[in-house]
Amino acid sequence: MPTEDRNQPGEDGRTASAAKLRMPSRLRGLSGKLLALTVIFVLLAEVLIFAPSISSMRLNWLRNHLNKSAAAAVVIDGLQSVEIPAEVQRDILSATGTRAIVLRKDGTTRLLAVSEMPQQLDAQYDLAEMDGWIAIRDALEEIAFGGERTISVSAPIGESSMQVEVVMNDSVLRKAMLQYSTRVAIFSLLISLMTGALLFISVNRLLIRPVRRLTHNIESFARDPENPASVIRPFTGRDELAFVAAHLASMQTQLQKTLRQQRNLADLGLAVSKINHDMRNILASAQLMSDRLADIDDPIVKSFAPKLVRAIDRAVSYSTDVLTFGQAPEAAPKRRRFPLHSLCQDLRDMLALGADIEFVDQIAEDLEVDADSEQLLRVIHNLCRNAAQALSGFITESPGGMGRITLSGQRIGSVVAITIDDNGPGMPQKARENLFSAFRGSARSGGTGLGLVIARELVLAHGGTIALVEKPGAGTQFRIEIPDLPAMLEDFRLKAKG
Repeated sequence: MPTEDRNQPGEDGRTASAAKLRMPSRLRGLSGKLLALTVIFVLLAEVLIFAPSISSMRLNWLRNHLNKSAAAAVVIDGLQSVEIPAEVQRDILSATGTRAIVLRKDGTTRLLAVSEMPQQLDAQYDLAEMDGWIAIRDALEEIAFGGERTISVSAPIGESSMQVEVVMNDSVLRKAMLQYSTRVAIFSLLISLMTGALLFISVNRLLIRPVRRLTHNIESFARDPENPASVIRPFTGRDELAFVAAHLASMQTQLQKTLRQQRNLADLGLAVSKINHDMRNILASAQLMSDRLADIDDPIVKSFAPKLVRAIDRAVSYSTDVLTFGQAPEAAPKRRRFPLHSLCQDLRDMLALGADIEFVDQIAEDLEVDADSEQLLRVIHNLCRNAAQALSGFITESPGGMGRITLSGQRIGSVVAITIDDNGPGMPQKARENLFSAFRGSARSGGTGLGLVIARELVLAHGGTIALVEKPGAGTQFRIEIPDLPAMLEDFRLKAKG
């Protein structure tokens, strides 16, 4: 039997599309994205830390200059009777980095040293009354707009009541803040890269490498699913990836067993179909000869002829079920509304029951069902035929008994329920446990159970259900429920226009 090349693209092109996919490089894959996100997030965290940090640096810088100016102011204030020469004042201002030093003491204000008093001040800052948010705002403002401004900064001297105020140009302050910002930026970038690199290595080792191994194994298994070497070897460890790998290995092993079984069943099915095709022709000829035997006026022949006919009928039925089960899926139902009563009349003729089995038709003449008439006839005929075969054996073992098959139906809203009931021996427990299972759900010896499987597929194709109903008395009862096909709005409009 020629095997299909599993590497060829299917009708939907999914295999061809999958063949074009390539594993991305590490920097373009998840690990590269994680590295980039790590660097970005660390830099973002550093930016959030930078604002209070640069604010603190600015305040410390201003306090240092105020402390120098305060020390000079205290010394100068102690020499009240001495006139400070202009050259000394310039040296003091140069050492403190200011343009003027003012001392406030006991309600008086004294200009201690001045080189050039500006006409106006661009900003004034009192470090004693500056909270965190204001300090951050002033620091960011200094970096953005400072450098050419003249500012005034004041603060108390220690725990005393004296206060020192200085006037200065902010260019040196801004330069110091920019240098500090550059160092922080370089340091933050190094931290981000180091953190990202360490995380990159760790994640690749712990996560990306096992994921890539899983992906390569899936690709290899997809190319050759029947090769035992393509089954993944479980990972060491007890993490989630090891758990996934273990389950993947179990699934691949089970799938390989299923594929082997399916291949064997396909080969067997082809052989059985050929055998059944020829067997069916042979049985058809035997059936014609058995019909002629029944017309021979010989007591011995007459006693064996019915048994021979039933045996040949069972063989024909078996061959038909096997061929039907091995064919392609059933065609979609061609649904229409029709009287169920007419179908039952055809069914009575098809069953050709003997005089010892009564067929009771309780279907109302006005009961209509929305279904494929041919497929529904096959379903009901299969169930009634099974009931007739069970009753034949049961009546043979209990002479004088009368078998009965009752067919009833009713409509409940948009659902039609059909019941097939008999007064036979009932279904054995083993058959109940394997109901609707091919080759296991037969209620009689030598049966295949294919008839119920096919019937169930046809009913499900109608969106309905089929089930064995528990009943208090003897016998077997099946219930089929077929819902009406919902009317499409467009169809309704077309009919309304017509």
